[in-house]
Amino acid sequence: MELGAEYRREKLQWGLGAEHVEMQDTTPSRWASSFRVLVVSAKFEGKPLLQRHRLVNACLAEELLHIHAFEQKTLTPEQWTREQQE
Repeated sequence: MELGAEYRREKLQWGLGAEHVEMQDTTPSRWASSFRVLVVSAKFEGKPLLQRHRLVNACLAEELLHIHAFEQKTLTPEQWTREQQE
């Protein structure tokens, strides 16, 4: 069963207590799947980038087995607010 971007977005919201998730399917063809994600979560507070990405990867571990390319941006709520003001 192929699971789409909406399922993955909801899984990240629930799994990471994310206050904002944007999931974009960037698949160039039907032969490989690729996604770009933005996750805003308080769970990222005080964590370096690698740990943040590991949290996202752990949340989507099963799905990542079927994804060819996965780009992620992880922000704390404070960083997200600052970015929105720029």
